[in-house]
Amino acid sequence: MKKNYIDDLTKIDLKSQLLVKSPNSERNYRHMKLTTPARLGVGRAGTSYLTQTMLRFRADHASAQDSVWSYVSKEFLSEFNFIEVETRCKDKEDYITRPDLGRQLSSESHRLIDLEVPKKQKIQIMVGDGLSSAAIEANIRDMIPSLQNGLKTFNLSFDEESIIFVKHARVAVMDEIAEITQSDVICYFIGERPGLVSAESMSAYIAYRPTPGMPEARRNVVSNIHKGGTAVVEAGAYIAELLANMLKYKKSGLELNEVLNNG
Repeated sequence: MKKNYIDDLTKIDLKSQLLVKSPNSERNYRHMKLTTPARLGVGRAGTSYLTQTMLRFRADHASAQDSVWSYVSKEFLSEFNFIEVETRCKDKEDYITRPDLGRQLSSESHRLIDLEVPKKQKIQIMVGDGLSSAAIEANIRDMIPSLQNGLKTFNLSFDEESIIFVKHARVAVMDEIAEITQSDVICYFIGERPGLVSAESMSAYIAYRPTPGMPEARRNVVSNIHKGGTAVVEAGAYIAELLANMLKYKKSGLELNEVLNNG
């Protein structure tokens, strides 16, 4: 503990935090804690939570709220030289209350993509803030080289100069972008709805030639990408193989699963 400050409670690994004094079975208690980050075996003071437990709960809740309402920083976006566009949402409140607007590009963004993004690429990469800007800043820096390296195995690559970043983004906006760019496969990284275990979880939504209004069954999703879930490097390798299979079989989602399972 530093002068006038307490240590950052969110840095403590919940799996290693043993707050129950004299458990009936030390071995079983430790085993249970290692199997889940859920708030089990957190101890108590009479009928109440321990102060440490309560403060951690409130800190994690605050982190989750911050990740929803904050924006990906301009410095981060400049670092990658993304092609920046936005949906029809005017602000975060619009984004939360009008999901339909988050699925549609603004007119200016539609024109910008039409002018700036090369057409008919095999793989088009997109990034969207979604419900967690923190997830994008925590994972994209490692994901891009990891995915690019994984694709080399299949003699594939993507254009890092034409990665699109969408502000106030919902998943289905990828369908409109696919229609403009005429890409074979869209791979879209987006911040997940934060929870009390992690506010930095990212998903990848991937589809072969997606179109507006298509059934969700045509998308593949790789979720829970963060340091406490699926590691970025592991996810990148898996997504690279998935992209290669989509291009090979010209299918995605349940249709692709059916081909792979029967092959």
